[in-house]
Amino acid sequence: MDLESQTRSRESRLKAYKATLCLAYQSFGVVYGDLSISPIYVYTNTFSERSHLVEDDDAILGVLSLVFWTLTLIPLCKYIIFVLGADDNGEGGTFALYSLLCRHSKMGLLNTYNAVHERLSACNSDKSLGEPKTNSTIQQFFEKYKSSRVLLFLFVVLGTSMVIGDGILTPTMSVLSAVYGIKTKVPHLHEDHAVLIACLFLVVVFALQHYGTHRVGFLFAPILIAWLLCISGIGIYNLIHWNPSIVRALSPYYVYHFFAKTGRAGWSSLGGIVLCITGAEAMFADLGHFSQLSIRLAFTVVVYPSLIVAYMGEAAYLSRHKEKFHRSFYRAIPEPVFWPVFVIATLATTVGCQAIISATFSIISQCRALKCFPRVKIIHTSSQIHGQIYIPEVNWILMVLCLTIVIGFRDTNMIGNAYGLAVISVMLVTTCLMFLVIVTVWRQSVFVGILFVVIFGSIELLYFTACLTKIHKGGWLPLLLSLLMLTVMSIWHYGTLKKEAFESQNRVHLEKILGLGPSLGIVRVPGIGLIYSNITTGAPPMFSHFVTNFPAFHQILIFVSIQSMTVPKVPAYERFLISRVGPPEFHLYRCVIRYGYKDARKDSYHFENELIAKMVEFLRDESNEGSEDGLNQLTSWTGSENPSGQEVELVATSPGIWSEAECHQMVRYRGMVMSKAVKEVVEARDAGVAYMMGHTCVKASNTSSAIKKFAIDVLYGFLRQNCRRPAVALGLPHTSLIEVGMLYHV
Repeated sequence: MDLESQTRSRESRLKAYKATLCLAYQSFGVVYGDLSISPIYVYTNTFSERSHLVEDDDAILGVLSLVFWTLTLIPLCKYIIFVLGADDNGEGGTFALYSLLCRHSKMGLLNTYNAVHERLSACNSDKSLGEPKTNSTIQQFFEKYKSSRVLLFLFVVLGTSMVIGDGILTPTMSVLSAVYGIKTKVPHLHEDHAVLIACLFLVVVFALQHYGTHRVGFLFAPILIAWLLCISGIGIYNLIHWNPSIVRALSPYYVYHFFAKTGRAGWSSLGGIVLCITGAEAMFADLGHFSQLSIRLAFTVVVYPSLIVAYMGEAAYLSRHKEKFHRSFYRAIPEPVFWPVFVIATLATTVGCQAIISATFSIISQCRALKCFPRVKIIHTSSQIHGQIYIPEVNWILMVLCLTIVIGFRDTNMIGNAYGLAVISVMLVTTCLMFLVIVTVWRQSVFVGILFVVIFGSIELLYFTACLTKIHKGGWLPLLLSLLMLTVMSIWHYGTLKKEAFESQNRVHLEKILGLGPSLGIVRVPGIGLIYSNITTGAPPMFSHFVTNFPAFHQILIFVSIQSMTVPKVPAYERFLISRVGPPEFHLYRCVIRYGYKDARKDSYHFENELIAKMVEFLRDESNEGSEDGLNQLTSWTGSENPSGQEVELVATSPGIWSEAECHQMVRYRGMVMSKAVKEVVEARDAGVAYMMGHTCVKASNTSSAIKKFAIDVLYGFLRQNCRRPAVALGLPHTSLIEVGMLYHV
């Protein structure tokens, strides 16, 4: 390797290191806020209903030992080491695991197991699956019994719903706990005033979301780093000043001793201890906003040691001030630095909301792309990190629900009970899905998968059973929220599948429509017509309905079908699949456009340019005439000389259509003419582009059961009427849109 190559390689590595460090810095303001502010309320919620436990030093040691080993085994070992490695080509979260399973097997309900997906998966990942090391008994079981696939889908949707519910509970718990901390110095502060302050902070947090993860991360990161420095510094001070011997609680012996001595009361206290790992799931769910290395680096180097020291310091303080367990975190702050730390704590809890809000955006984006969530507007806030998104409708709905819970509950203990159940439920779902990923995707033995479940699942199941006892004390809230989300996602997915099945079963062969041309008097008008539908063969029912009532369509007709793939990104050369329908004189084409769930959709102007460019490229390859017949070429030349030395220029017949910024530009050799097919496409584009799609009303058939009629006519109908219209979601220009009213009986 020469010196120049070594220099370039060194610069490339340096650039990669800087990018990773920058992402790690941003992750403090987005990923770790929830996890880092848990010391504010863990000990308070643990001892609030079991105050007799705090009177025993062994109980304090046992709780600290449980906190230490829970933080070590779940966030550090399970998530940082294993779960982050199960990303779906850079995307994380419960639904990403399910998407991964769907792409590599027939275990999912999503119809995605085909050669195309395997090829796209290979393009998106350089991981090798290797040869199967075990039999595929589990995979065959899911493939054989559809009911098992349905249950798996509902299980995943339940976990996803819990994450979204967590996105409502996290901000309320974090901000309200911080604001209530002021009562340690101002005991006469009225509760209504504290609630009002908490509401104001929540409004500010959600109002900042539209700036995007990149800006919010840079804004919030210094606050959280200052917070971690504060709690670690105070933890070291309390540890040395009050009880240095508390470090012996790091021995797992004290976990056993705690349960042996406290019995049922100790088991019940797990509902409060579980709050120490709130936000661990966000590390995986927020993976699409950052990278594996950046998240691992920030957690292991800064977050984990800071949290351990903070919990040890607070336990040391409690061991000498047992009567001050209520809001013990604020009482343990030394008097000279109380107010500065309180201000930082309040700001940090505001930052803490960001982790789960960003995770909620990512998960809903995945669900929407895979037809499991109603259409919402997704704004990509970064041109470098495609997973950094903002969803306005979801943001404001979350804000309203958070304000409602703060005003309605006001009790951090009840919110904490709900919070703990939501967190541990999501973790259990992730553990179960990881078993399937280990066996079917990673091709490891069943023994390895069972070992993973036994080690981590047993701990989570223990916490889960303790949280279930708190259902009547606020634990019902995440169940209600998850049931609501489960209903919405399941009904939308079911209704969408039924609608697409109706279109597929009632599609019309184009030969039949064209054969009716003379009797109907069908005429062709100038321009290009883009017919949007979900089917990839034949014509959609709405097109035949339109032609029957209005016997005319455009000179060039393109049937467009947009497919959402279970991969994050589809390469540009794989995105457009164009084919001709019928003989050339019909001027009919079909275009299947494939998007990954992280791909940003372009506006109509850029979409038209890209589609027409691909059409010209298709016609060039189809005719195989080359430059001898004057066929245009798609290159990035802009007035420079081509390889043959001949001068090139932009096509002059379509001014204003092609911009120099386009990735593909049409050029031709000077003095040569365009081929007939390409000329027809360009002239049709000059005449105008119209978009046609169905404006459908979906109803259950008369023979359907009452449950199906309620699901389709009431629930699915309500969701369709109140979500974004398909034309708006696709960004189609209203002035060029033709909507055909249709009634589907499914």
